[in-house]
Amino acid sequence: MDADIIIVGGGPAGLSLAKSLSGRQLQIVLIEQQALAQLEAPGFDGREIALTQHSAALMKELGLWDLIAPQAIAPLRDAKVMDGPALFSMVIGHELGSRPELGWLVSNHLIRQAAFQAVQQAIQAHQDITLITGEKVTEVRADADDAGVTLGDGRTLRARLVIAADSRFSTTRRAMGISAQMHDFGKNMLVCCMTHDKPHDFAAWEWFGYGQTLALLPMNPDPLTQAHRASVVITLSSREIERLVQLDEAAFNLEVAQRFSQRLGGMRLVSTRHSYPLVSVFPDRLVATRFACAGDAAVGMHPVTAHGFNFGLLSVEGLTREISLAQSAGTDIGAPAVLRRYERGQKRATLPLYWMTRLVIEIYTRDSTPAKLVRAALLRLSDRMVPLKKSIALSLSGM
Repeated sequence: MDADIIIVGGGPAGLSLAKSLSGRQLQIVLIEQQALAQLEAPGFDGREIALTQHSAALMKELGLWDLIAPQAIAPLRDAKVMDGPALFSMVIGHELGSRPELGWLVSNHLIRQAAFQAVQQAIQAHQDITLITGEKVTEVRADADDAGVTLGDGRTLRARLVIAADSRFSTTRRAMGISAQMHDFGKNMLVCCMTHDKPHDFAAWEWFGYGQTLALLPMNPDPLTQAHRASVVITLSSREIERLVQLDEAAFNLEVAQRFSQRLGGMRLVSTRHSYPLVSVFPDRLVATRFACAGDAAVGMHPVTAHGFNFGLLSVEGLTREISLAQSAGTDIGAPAVLRRYERGQKRATLPLYWMTRLVIEIYTRDSTPAKLVRAALLRLSDRMVPLKKSIALSLSGM
């Protein structure tokens, strides 16, 4: 046996899982098709990750939090939901929860970098993680006795359990014959950082406009100018997004400010622009014989609820718990009962919000006249329902 556990995918979820399992008398192999240099110093990819309080606590337990500069962590105090051109917004305030903030915002590339550094520390401390980079998994197999993968260079590795953490479009999951419910929203999102004249007061915006969806994720002030700064997310057709990406900077600044109806005053691009297709994915199964899905391979969320990496960390927590319980009981860590318990817990935690998100998107992106009237009425009604707003606040904070 080459290892106890093989993790396919060195993104933030795969790295966090390796770190979480380290020091537990397990030999772990982590395989990533990117080169080592890309793991060591991941580039800015435009994405800001909204972390719940629970996720922040998990990152502290894993040692990731302290590897991120404090000034790069912004508080998410409140959330606003807006519809169309109306000035009205439903506000989910931090006072509905138990903390001064609903959660935190951190750039995705900084989380990836911190997770890699934490894995390096674990390797030095325990020598129980083997990192294989620049190699693609070409075959996955599993039976009652063991599991294994074949790499692009022809090497074959055996283990007691294989875990896929290689994106929502996981080829490892597909190789195990696991189908997935996939919904292509037919749109792309553009993400970038911009400074703006008016303050955001550390409130996140979700603005369901007519013909577009806008989001604003508050960041700490620009380190050079101290100007108000935020991550801007614009969802449009892929053709329109491509046009925005290609605009010169001055024209882009003007158009984005206009799309936000000048509510933030003048806006200025301070980062590169990145475009991503909007596709949500939920596998029909999360486990198979000696196999489990984690991170985005377990659920690929629409970003409107900002729960993607939060669910990834929940999968890390769930798998670590079940594997540790199996070890304590002297049970095979790849046993069907162990994996079924993980699957039940993960589905219970993620599936309701996955379908609720689909429903919200369906309602709030229709632009017919009846749909607009229903959208506005629902938003105002929801704003009066304090228990509902408290439940949303608890969901956003992960408490």
